[in-house]
Amino acid sequence: MTDLKTPLVAAVTALLAGLLFGVGLMVSGMANPAKVLGFLDLAGRWDPSLAFVMIGAIAIGSSAFFIARRRDRSYLGLQMQLPVSTAITPRLVLGSAVFGIGWGLAGFCPGPALVALGAGYPKAVGFVAAMVAGMVVFQLIERLKIAAA
Repeated sequence: MTDLKTPLVAAVTALLAGLLFGVGLMVSGMANPAKVLGFLDLAGRWDPSLAFVMIGAIAIGSSAFFIARRRDRSYLGLQMQLPVSTAITPRLVLGSAVFGIGWGLAGFCPGPALVALGAGYPKAVGFVAAMVAGMVVFQLIERLKIAAA
């Protein structure tokens, strides 16, 4: 068996997983803001098709976490790093609310926005710019908190 612990193999594996994820987002319609907004419009012309995409994603993700919890190392030989906190904090609720508001206003969440940017959706440019700006502001606030402590 070849040594799967090399950085090159890990990078290629990550690239292939990202490409597969991106293709899945395009095929499912998750990178199309009009389709996403149709799914979120429960009071209007609701499009339930993305519910099946989400159910499939939850099933696959749950299965992966089920397997991962029982392992010390990934299939590439890297140490497993899974979330340990199960606490529902005000910070989590606020972050979830901001995520939901942004998703509802723009029809994008981070992964599909990057796919849409690569696919040439003009609306994705503004969303990704705002997303990056939000990440930068968050990091600055976190650094200020650490410096003040």
